[in-house]
Amino acid sequence: MPQGYDTQDLIEILENERQACLEGKRLYVNESASSGHPILDHFLKTEGLQKYNAFQGFKAAVHAYQQQEKVSGLIWQRVTVRGESLRYPVVHSQLMALPDDLKQLKDYVPPLLALWGRMTEGLDLYLAVDQGKDFVSVQEADVAAIVPRTHWAMLQAWEREDFFEILLQLGWGQPGEAAHWRAWPDSGSEYVHGVLPGRKPIC
Repeated sequence: MPQGYDTQDLIEILENERQACLEGKRLYVNESASSGHPILDHFLKTEGLQKYNAFQGFKAAVHAYQQQEKVSGLIWQRVTVRGESLRYPVVHSQLMALPDDLKQLKDYVPPLLALWGRMTEGLDLYLAVDQGKDFVSVQEADVAAIVPRTHWAMLQAWEREDFFEILLQLGWGQPGEAAHWRAWPDSGSEYVHGVLPGRKPIC
Protein backbone atom coordinates (compact mmCIF):
# COMPACT_ATOMS: atom_id res chain seq x y z
CA MET A 1 0.00 0.00 0.00
CA PRO A 2 1.54 3.36 -1.04
CA GLN A 3 2.47 5.85 1.62
CA GLY A 4 0.61 9.06 2.29
CA TYR A 5 -2.81 7.94 3.53
CA ASP A 6 -4.35 9.61 6.58
CA THR A 7 -7.19 8.41 8.81
CA GLN A 8 -9.96 9.74 6.56
CA ASP A 9 -8.33 8.22 3.48
CA LEU A 10 -8.24 4.80 5.15
CA ILE A 11 -11.90 5.07 6.21
CA GLU A 12 -12.91 5.82 2.59
CA ILE A 13 -10.68 3.05 1.20
CA LEU A 14 -12.18 0.52 3.62
CA GLU A 15 -15.75 1.59 2.82
CA ASN A 16 -15.10 1.26 -0.92
CA GLU A 17 -13.54 -2.17 -0.40
CA ARG A 18 -16.42 -3.27 1.84
CA GLN A 19 -18.89 -2.33 -0.90
CA ALA A 20 -16.81 -4.18 -3.49
CA CYS A 21 -16.79 -7.29 -1.29
CA LEU A 22 -20.55 -7.10 -0.71
CA GLU A 23 -21.13 -6.84 -4.46
CA GLY A 24 -19.00 -9.93 -5.06
CA LYS A 25 -16.19 -8.06 -6.79
CA ARG A 26 -13.73 -9.41 -4.22
CA LEU A 27 -13.69 -13.04 -3.16
CA TYR A 28 -11.30 -14.90 -0.89
CA VAL A 29 -11.04 -18.28 -2.61
CA ASN A 30 -10.19 -20.96 -0.10
CA GLU A 31 -11.70 -24.41 0.24
CA SER A 32 -11.68 -24.10 4.01
CA ALA A 33 -13.16 -20.58 4.07
CA SER A 34 -14.43 -19.73 7.53
CA SER A 35 -15.61 -16.61 9.32
CA GLY A 36 -14.13 -17.85 12.59
CA HIS A 37 -17.66 -18.23 13.98
CA PRO A 38 -18.76 -21.89 13.54
CA ILE A 39 -22.44 -21.13 14.11
CA LEU A 40 -22.37 -18.26 11.59
CA ASP A 41 -20.53 -20.45 9.05
CA HIS A 42 -23.45 -22.88 9.09
CA PHE A 43 -25.82 -20.19 7.81
CA LEU A 44 -23.49 -18.49 5.33
CA LYS A 45 -23.08 -19.84 1.82
CA THR A 46 -19.55 -20.35 0.52
CA GLU A 47 -19.71 -17.13 -1.50
CA GLY A 48 -20.82 -15.23 1.60
CA LEU A 49 -17.82 -16.56 3.51
CA GLN A 50 -15.54 -15.63 0.63
CA LYS A 51 -16.88 -12.06 0.65
CA TYR A 52 -16.49 -11.86 4.43
CA ASN A 53 -12.92 -13.19 4.41
CA ALA A 54 -11.92 -10.99 1.48
CA PHE A 55 -12.84 -7.89 3.47
CA GLN A 56 -11.27 -9.20 6.68
CA GLY A 57 -8.00 -9.81 4.82
CA PHE A 58 -8.04 -6.31 3.35
CA LYS A 59 -8.83 -4.79 6.74
CA ALA A 60 -5.88 -6.65 8.28
CA ALA A 61 -3.62 -5.12 5.61
CA VAL A 62 -4.95 -1.64 6.45
CA HIS A 63 -4.28 -2.25 10.15
CA ALA A 64 -0.70 -3.29 9.30
CA TYR A 65 -0.34 -0.06 7.30
CA GLN A 66 -1.66 1.93 10.27
CA GLN A 67 0.96 0.42 12.54
CA GLN A 68 3.81 0.83 10.09
CA GLU A 69 2.98 4.42 9.15
CA LYS A 70 1.55 5.39 12.55
CA VAL A 71 -1.82 6.46 11.16
CA SER A 72 -4.29 7.11 13.96
CA GLY A 73 -7.56 5.18 14.09
CA LEU A 74 -9.30 7.99 15.98
CA ILE A 75 -12.25 10.06 14.85
CA TRP A 76 -14.17 12.61 16.91
CA GLN A 77 -17.79 12.50 17.96
CA ARG A 78 -20.02 14.68 20.08
CA VAL A 79 -22.52 13.53 22.67
CA THR A 80 -25.24 15.93 23.84
CA VAL A 81 -27.18 15.09 26.97
CA ARG A 82 -29.86 17.37 28.41
CA GLY A 83 -28.33 20.35 26.64
CA GLU A 84 -24.74 19.63 27.72
CA SER A 85 -22.25 18.58 25.03
CA LEU A 86 -18.88 16.86 25.06
CA ARG A 87 -16.65 16.19 22.06
CA TYR A 88 -14.40 13.16 22.51
CA PRO A 89 -12.33 10.69 20.46
CA VAL A 90 -13.42 7.17 19.50
CA VAL A 91 -11.80 4.53 17.31
CA HIS A 92 -13.46 4.17 13.92
CA SER A 93 -15.23 0.81 13.74
CA GLN A 94 -13.03 -0.46 10.88
CA LEU A 95 -9.69 0.83 12.16
CA MET A 96 -7.47 -0.15 15.07
CA ALA A 97 -6.20 1.95 17.98
CA LEU A 98 -2.48 2.66 18.06
CA PRO A 99 -0.69 2.97 21.44
CA ASP A 100 -0.86 6.79 21.22
CA ASP A 101 -4.59 6.52 20.41
CA LEU A 102 -5.17 4.43 23.53
CA LYS A 103 -3.41 7.07 25.64
CA GLN A 104 -5.62 9.79 24.19
CA LEU A 105 -8.75 7.69 24.76
CA LYS A 106 -7.79 7.20 28.39
CA ASP A 107 -7.38 10.96 28.85
CA TYR A 108 -11.07 11.39 27.98
CA VAL A 109 -12.35 8.83 30.49
CA PRO A 110 -12.54 11.37 33.39
CA PRO A 111 -14.60 14.01 31.50
CA LEU A 112 -16.96 11.30 30.20
CA LEU A 113 -17.40 9.92 33.72
CA ALA A 114 -18.01 13.44 35.04
CA LEU A 115 -20.76 14.01 32.47
CA TRP A 116 -22.24 10.58 33.26
CA GLY A 117 -22.24 11.44 36.98
CA ARG A 118 -24.08 14.72 36.44
CA MET A 119 -26.67 13.16 34.14
CA THR A 120 -27.41 10.04 36.20
CA GLU A 121 -28.11 11.77 39.50
CA GLY A 122 -31.43 10.36 40.71
CA LEU A 123 -31.59 7.69 38.00
CA ASP A 124 -31.73 3.90 38.41
CA LEU A 125 -28.56 2.17 37.17
CA TYR A 126 -28.35 -1.23 35.49
CA LEU A 127 -25.38 -3.30 34.36
CA ALA A 128 -25.91 -5.32 31.16
CA VAL A 129 -25.17 -9.04 31.64
CA ASP A 130 -25.45 -12.19 29.53
CA GLN A 131 -24.24 -10.31 26.42
CA GLY A 132 -26.84 -7.59 26.88
CA LYS A 133 -29.80 -9.95 27.17
CA ASP A 134 -30.42 -9.11 30.82
CA PHE A 135 -29.75 -6.34 33.35
CA VAL A 136 -28.91 -6.25 37.04
CA SER A 137 -29.50 -3.27 39.29
CA VAL A 138 -26.25 -1.59 40.44
CA GLN A 139 -25.13 1.41 42.47
CA GLU A 140 -22.59 4.12 41.67
CA ALA A 141 -20.04 2.24 43.80
CA ASP A 142 -20.39 -0.76 41.47
CA VAL A 143 -19.71 1.45 38.47
CA ALA A 144 -16.71 3.01 40.24
CA ALA A 145 -15.30 -0.49 40.76
CA ILE A 146 -15.10 -0.98 36.97
CA VAL A 147 -13.23 2.28 36.37
CA PRO A 148 -9.70 1.15 37.43
CA ARG A 149 -9.52 -1.34 34.53
CA THR A 150 -11.08 1.11 32.03
CA HIS A 151 -8.89 2.29 29.13
CA TRP A 152 -11.63 4.05 27.15
CA ALA A 153 -15.26 5.05 27.45
CA MET A 154 -18.23 5.93 25.24
CA LEU A 155 -21.48 7.67 26.07
CA GLN A 156 -24.86 7.66 24.31
CA ALA A 157 -28.20 9.09 25.31
CA TRP A 158 -31.81 8.93 24.13
CA GLU A 159 -34.28 11.50 25.36
CA ARG A 160 -37.86 12.54 24.68
CA GLU A 161 -40.39 14.43 26.74
CA ASP A 162 -41.41 11.29 28.67
CA PHE A 163 -38.30 9.16 28.19
CA PHE A 164 -34.63 9.27 29.10
CA GLU A 165 -31.91 6.64 28.94
CA ILE A 166 -28.15 7.09 29.02
CA LEU A 167 -25.60 4.39 28.25
CA LEU A 168 -22.00 4.30 29.47
CA GLN A 169 -19.59 1.83 27.88
CA LEU A 170 -16.41 1.22 29.88
CA GLY A 171 -13.80 -0.74 27.94
CA TRP A 172 -10.26 -2.02 27.81
CA GLY A 173 -7.94 -3.24 25.04
CA GLN A 174 -8.80 -2.65 21.38
CA PRO A 175 -12.23 -0.96 21.09
CA GLY A 176 -12.88 -2.69 17.75
CA GLU A 177 -12.45 -6.11 19.37
CA ALA A 178 -14.36 -5.39 22.57
CA ALA A 179 -17.62 -6.86 21.31
CA HIS A 180 -16.09 -10.16 20.18
CA TRP A 181 -15.80 -13.03 22.64
CA ARG A 182 -12.64 -14.21 20.85
CA ALA A 183 -10.75 -11.13 22.08
CA TRP A 184 -11.61 -11.75 25.77
CA PRO A 185 -9.91 -11.11 28.17
CA ASP A 186 -7.45 -8.85 26.29
CA SER A 187 -10.28 -6.64 25.01
CA GLY A 188 -13.80 -6.18 26.33
CA SER A 189 -16.26 -3.75 27.85
CA GLU A 190 -19.09 -3.31 30.32
CA TYR A 191 -22.33 -1.46 29.59
CA VAL A 192 -24.10 0.55 32.30
CA HIS A 193 -27.55 2.04 31.68
CA GLY A 194 -29.10 4.97 33.53
CA VAL A 195 -32.92 5.14 33.35
CA LEU A 196 -35.73 7.08 34.98
CA PRO A 197 -36.76 5.71 38.40
CA GLY A 198 -38.89 2.60 38.11
CA ARG A 199 -38.00 2.02 34.45
CA LYS A 200 -35.86 -0.71 32.86
CA PRO A 201 -33.30 -0.28 30.05
CA ILE A 202 -34.65 -0.67 26.53
CA CYS A 203 -31.84 0.88 24.41
